Amino acid sequence: MADHGTVEYATATGNDYAAHEQSYESFVHFALVGILYVVTVLFGLATGGVMGHWLLAATIFVIGLLGAIPGLLSRATTPSYVAFVICFLIFAFTGLSPH
Repeated sequence: MADHGTVEYATATGNDYAAHEQSYESFVHFALVGILYVVTVLFGLATGGVMGHWLLAATIFVIGLLGAIPGLLSRATTPSYVAFVICFLIFAFTGLSPH
């Protein structure tokens, strides 16, 4: 059976806990920005493919990229959130307007 002694992870030699936390924060940031961008692309596809407004869909794609690229490069989530909200509003108001 294994010896059930105290766990010394934080003080063990060879463990770089600060680098581990930084990697995890980078992964979570990339996942958040990526998910928001994918949903933005889905808004664009729904606007163009289902509603038939391909010019607005192209606008949504561009706005999504303008939010995702600075969001990834600057490590800030605000550009992604702003682009997501703008694209959602375009999608919602396009769906409400009659053809």
